[in-house]
Amino acid sequence: MKLVSIIALVAMSPVEVCAADDRPNILLIVADDLGYADLGSYGGDIKTPNIDSLANEGLLFTQFHTAPTCSPTRAMLLSGNNNHVAGVGRQGSGRDLVIDRHLPGYETHLSDRITPLPALLRDSGYHTYTVGKWHLGIAVEHSPKAAGFERSFNLMNSSSNHFNSLGIRKDGSTYRENGETVDWPEGAYSTELYTDKMIEFIDAEGNDDKPFFAFVAYTTPHWPLQVPTEYLNKYAGHYDEGYDALRERRFESLQRAGIIPATSTLPPRLESIPPWSELSEEEKKREARKMELYAAMVENLDFHVGRLLHHLDKRNLSDNTLIVFMSDNGAAAEDFYHTGPFVEHIQDHHDNGYDNMGKPSSFVSYGPQWAKAGSAPFDRYKGFTSEGGITAPMIISGRGVSVTAKTSAYVTVMDIAPTFLELADAHYPSDGSVMPMLGSSITTLLSGEAKSVHDEEYATILFHWGYALVRQGHWKLTTVDLPFQEKNFALYNLATDPGETTDLAAIHPERLAKLIEVWRTQRKELGITLPEDL
Repeated sequence: MKLVSIIALVAMSPVEVCAADDRPNILLIVADDLGYADLGSYGGDIKTPNIDSLANEGLLFTQFHTAPTCSPTRAMLLSGNNNHVAGVGRQGSGRDLVIDRHLPGYETHLSDRITPLPALLRDSGYHTYTVGKWHLGIAVEHSPKAAGFERSFNLMNSSSNHFNSLGIRKDGSTYRENGETVDWPEGAYSTELYTDKMIEFIDAEGNDDKPFFAFVAYTTPHWPLQVPTEYLNKYAGHYDEGYDALRERRFESLQRAGIIPATSTLPPRLESIPPWSELSEEEKKREARKMELYAAMVENLDFHVGRLLHHLDKRNLSDNTLIVFMSDNGAAAEDFYHTGPFVEHIQDHHDNGYDNMGKPSSFVSYGPQWAKAGSAPFDRYKGFTSEGGITAPMIISGRGVSVTAKTSAYVTVMDIAPTFLELADAHYPSDGSVMPMLGSSITTLLSGEAKSVHDEEYATILFHWGYALVRQGHWKLTTVDLPFQEKNFALYNLATDPGETTDLAAIHPERLAKLIEVWRTQRKELGITLPEDL
């Protein structure tokens, strides 16, 4: 089976599109909160043969970087720009120092400082389809349709039950189809329904010879951890050794698979996570069940990715489709059933008794203890600007990919949109009406003509929920303490210390000063607002 993913854009206007348009289709598949160490092709223990087959036929990225959480990543993905430029400087009210959504950069929806990728593709002659999670604004004027998608079926919120529209808030979840508010088909399972919808969209136009851009934004394996009945016991007993053992085992398997260097060091465990050995037998039983359900969700995701790939084969579309599969951030540690602003509502409507875990009426998360195993080689997890929060799996296969290999080239989510534009012979506006993209095309990496995308002077700046990073070459500044203060920046050399275990700020004061100056200059250019700016 041949896999296909995300690359299809075009510079031709609709009237210029000829009957035999040979531009590639683009299939972009985004998993929600999938950990770096989960997939079989990354050395993981979960069964993911369909996704792994993409890696066997294409390019597997070991240094692909996102934002720390999902909506900033999605804004960067669809704009080729920094999350503040794209309008999503923070996700929800969050823990930001600045929460005024009237400030430029903090709109919580795609801004007028960028032109959305789907609109560019649509205007260049592509069919544009999306299903799944949007999380870039609920209002109609901020919807997928407004961003350029011709057909859409989307969860507008951050999360929901996978079998119904009961969300984490009292008002439930909002779904829109082609711009109109719709009800969730009661009892339908999210991953299956989104796959069905995308197959329906791809088939809707028949054979009109126009290429398509299909964005499948699955809500799996994002909490709540829920699976169809036949998946409930798929991984029974598989994680009885616990999260500490799994973290160590995955670290070693990643080394064996060549995903991380053999010289890597496992980062220290977090003191806030109780050692597995100190849990009671009942606690161990419940904890192991959480990871069993998570693994079952990932295997189910893989099954439906396989359905998409098989459908492309069936329609003879595989040879002309570029496929990108990625996760939107690091493994997720949140547990809103026990903490956060929605505890009362969630507990009133869900039963997390052991025998009910994983069913539609439960609301299970696997927490930081398992998230650390999902981000095994790195420090921390989703929400942080540490590598564990922003290093994610990505595989690209299909048309335009001439190499079958692993690459450790530094690539960011901002590089996806300019890649699509180049492959589609389309162009981003350069008339000054919007800010220029910050990402770079990776086409020469896909073709095997180049081994890297960015030079040593290229800098990535990111700020979210009070955490910051500056990345330049192998050097990185980052913070893990709140509130944000420049004095809390730690300096790491990721070439020798990908786990961010040794702060080199005192040893390399000149490098520290240089990166702080990059931070000070570029954060103002990007619209990153701090209290002292107000």
